[in-house]
Amino acid sequence: MPIIRVTMGKANVEMKKMLIEKLTSAAVEVTKAPGSVFTVLIEELELDNMGVGGQTLAEIHHNK
Repeated sequence: MPIIRVTMGKANVEMKKMLIEKLTSAAVEVTKAPGSVFTVLIEELELDNMGVGGQTLAEIHHNK
């Protein structure tokens, strides 16, 4: 059972559904395996739990 894991900031239900559909579709296209064998796991992190360039993503988004 192949697992596709995505770690990202918070997302709404529609975005997560689209990610699951498109990632599964891409995996099927590349591997030729049936979509039913793929499991997609989405791990959501708060923006203050991720950082780039010495700042949290919460700080970066707040400063925009």
